[in-house]
Amino acid sequence: MGMSKRLNFDEETEVIGKICKALGHPTRVQIMTLLWKRDNRTCGEIVELIPLAQSTISKHLLELKKANLVNIKNEGKKIIYSIEVDKMQILKKYLTSYLSTIEISEQDKTTVLTTNHKRKGRYSHLKKYNYQFPRKMMKQ
Repeated sequence: MGMSKRLNFDEETEVIGKICKALGHPTRVQIMTLLWKRDNRTCGEIVELIPLAQSTISKHLLELKKANLVNIKNEGKKIIYSIEVDKMQILKKYLTSYLSTIEISEQDKTTVLTTNHKRKGRYSHLKKYNYQFPRKMMKQ
């Protein structure tokens, strides 16, 4: 029987690891981007913008909640999701510090959120959020 070794890291490193793990799925990154652009959305509003089943979006929202990246507010039967700004500030501080230690050439500074594709059809509304779904079949 094998033994696993657990290293003890400082609290900030543990928090950064938990945040990065939660953001390790593209759908969760999309959800966070949508909430960043306009806070206080319901699951239904997010489902309208991301072409996945409501149950799938709910599972991703649960993972973001477990990592304390989103706040939940009950308004009657609706659950309103918003970003936990303090956690994002921790991530921003860490990434700013980390990125200041490495050099990136101007040519390599393009981001994953930049897109030049023009899509028509069912998922065209996602263009304004700079997300495309290349693995999904799109009718043109």
